Formats: sequence, structure tokens, C-alpha cells
Amino acid sequence: MKRDIETRADLEFLLTEFYKIATQDLEIGRHFDGLDLAAHLPIIVDFWEKTLFGKAIYFGNPLAVHQKLNEILPLESEHFRRWLAIFSAAADKYFVGATTENAKLRAGMIAQSLNRNLNAEN
Repeated sequence: MKRDIETRADLEFLLTEFYKIATQDLEIGRHFDGLDLAAHLPIIVDFWEKTLFGKAIYFGNPLAVHQKLNEILPLESEHFRRWLAIFSAAADKYFVGATTENAKLRAGMIAQSLNRNLNAEN
């Protein structure tokens, strides 16, 4: 039986499952080429732990990170849509509940914001 996202371990699991799919995806996988997942995972888990649970443990700048990635290989609107679809599907596959719904909502807001900032779209 599925349960809600409740702990850092839940986030680690969700994000590990997400990256298993995203890194191999035909549409967005190339954006993850060269990603050191072992180094990246704790940082992105910190981000989501701050986003969902309010823990003050992430102090990075996601826009600056994605601006650098965009310079190497442009991040287009369809890439953000695909990223969100994969994230949401992974969340739905393993979890259910208010925090899970909030994670998907926040992911959508993040994708929209990054896309707008990188591609001058509304």
C-alpha cells in the first residue's frame, strides 16, 4: 500500500527512481550526461527537504545552476514538460497523499519558473 512522502529517505528513494528514468529518457536524458549522481543526490534531496518540509538545509540557487546547464545544452519548454511528467509519474507510482501532491505542485511551479527565466516565456 502506498503512503505519503514523509522523510528524507522517502525523498532519496523518489529522486533515485526519478533519475533512473530521466537519465535514460530519449527526450531529456542527454541533459544529465556527465551528472555525478552520487554527488548530486544529497544536494537535490536537501532542496526537496527544504521545499516540502521547511528544513533550512539548502542554500543553493537552482536558477544559476540551470543557467549554466542551459549554456551547454539549451533547456527548452518541452524539456521542462517532460521533466515534470517523469517526476509526477515517479511520485504517483510510489506515493500518495498531501505531501506527494504538494511535491508535484511545487515541481510544476519550479519547472514553469525555470522555463520562464531561461526562455522568456510566461
